[in-house]
Amino acid sequence: MSEALPVDVFHWLVASIPILILLVLLVRYRWSAHTAAVMGMFGASAIALTIFQAPLFAYAVAVGKGIWDAVFVLYVVWPAILMYLITERAGALYTLRVRIQQFSSNDLFLVLAFGWLFASFLQGVVGFGAPIAIVAPLLLALGVRPIYAVAIPLIGHAWNNNFGTLAVGWFAADSVAPFDAPVETALQTAIIHVAPIIAGGIAIAWLYGRWNGVRHGLPMILIVGSIQWFGLMAVAIYSPFLSGFLAASAALVVLYPLSRWDRYDQQHEPFERPAMEESMSRDVATDGGEPTTEEKEDEPEPIMGLVEAFLPYGVLLVVALVVAFPPVEEALAQFEVGFSFPAIETGYLEQEAEDPYEPFAILTHPGSIILVGVVFGYALFKRRGYYEEWRDVMETSPHVEEEGSIFDGMKENGVPASLSIILLIIMAIVMVETGQITVLALGIAAILPPTAYLFASNAIGVLGAFITGSNTASNIMFSPLQDETAGELDLPQWTVLGSQMTGGAVGNAISPSNIVLGTGTVGIPGKEGDVLRITLPWVVIVILLVGLLTVFVSGFVFLGGGG
Repeated sequence: MSEALPVDVFHWLVASIPILILLVLLVRYRWSAHTAAVMGMFGASAIALTIFQAPLFAYAVAVGKGIWDAVFVLYVVWPAILMYLITERAGALYTLRVRIQQFSSNDLFLVLAFGWLFASFLQGVVGFGAPIAIVAPLLLALGVRPIYAVAIPLIGHAWNNNFGTLAVGWFAADSVAPFDAPVETALQTAIIHVAPIIAGGIAIAWLYGRWNGVRHGLPMILIVGSIQWFGLMAVAIYSPFLSGFLAASAALVVLYPLSRWDRYDQQHEPFERPAMEESMSRDVATDGGEPTTEEKEDEPEPIMGLVEAFLPYGVLLVVALVVAFPPVEEALAQFEVGFSFPAIETGYLEQEAEDPYEPFAILTHPGSIILVGVVFGYALFKRRGYYEEWRDVMETSPHVEEEGSIFDGMKENGVPASLSIILLIIMAIVMVETGQITVLALGIAAILPPTAYLFASNAIGVLGAFITGSNTASNIMFSPLQDETAGELDLPQWTVLGSQMTGGAVGNAISPSNIVLGTGTVGIPGKEGDVLRITLPWVVIVILLVGLLTVFVSGFVFLGGGG
């Protein structure tokens, strides 16, 4: 017979050890996420088998559940990476960058377009550091100083970390802390995303030109930010899978009419621009003189049109909308895949048998929808010879970095991310199934009153992303804890998990692994501290804003405004 779960200082400290292992190895010793996750998993396993009295059979069942939950997430991760690679290797992403740059002669417009809009679009599609690795060199080419070229996309892409990458962070949270009310969770998460969306645009304009930059960029920031925010809220309640992608895509579309506006068509009036290398960027008009332009080295012409470059994502969108249509979804959802897991008992807990455990419908799964876009895109680009043509461009142009094959890209991007996800999910499920997360949650609930916890809950998500460099990993690590604590404090699950997921998205802006990725791509290794000094104050401000919004939204629910 299981005994009552012990909630005391000793067990709380022991249960926190796996998280502390990750923190120390990743932050202090700079281990990679997947190698640190091995040690974290071993720590959680040892504690489960000893202090929390889990028999070997119960531990094996927990590991099996973790592996199955990881399969669900990886079936989004791998197709998403493949989608990114089949478009990048055909020159489609280069086309998007060049065509956007041709819209305007206004440097602030372009910095916002690339550092905020294009970075968050890439996050909507692939994530896993791609927005930083791609956008930082592009900003450098526009004349942005290297440290700012890294900091700007770190801030600009952050808002789309949860619903972006075709909502892999959302699905990861749901896999370890199943949502009681998915629609309410999606809506309230999207509502508090207004803080990183608007604060991101304002911060980039401020970095570019301080308050003069904010004043000049504010109309664009409010227009684009509103599209991103309202788009996110409108789509998230219908399809979280598409919400980040569609909101970011809609913002990209509005770039063209904004670029026709006189305010952003030509270069702005002169003011101090700390983010810019003045000798490299287009000159600002000066009093008594005509604007001059540094002669720019020719880049190769894109090999396809803008519409064609975006077409695979358009097909993905159409398929997703068709599948989401209730009669279609009901018909396709009949084909489920899942496994049965037996009941287990530890020294303190009993877990019921589940038959099946967390099944998913293979034909309506986001991974299957992405694969349709992959097949279409690859067939289109292959038939028109773009892969061979773009390979020739890369070999002959000094302005385009040569890349490996799609297979090489899958191996380079997918394997480390997959290892991290598998190990962290196993660690999280072992901690959940053996009571470690419950002890942590009960301990926190005993110390913080409900309102204080609501205010601070997004900071836990920030911590997780800071440790792991991934909103997905943060949600895997801390969503069970947040869920348990919400229950103990009688708080709405959807508000607390929404705060967790928003914090996890914001925390990517200060993640050491993301910063190192950026400094490496622009050639300033060792300057990570300088970048962190730029992004950290922004993250602190957003933590406070999200905390206030979370308390407000929760108060609205308690007053009868929510479900």
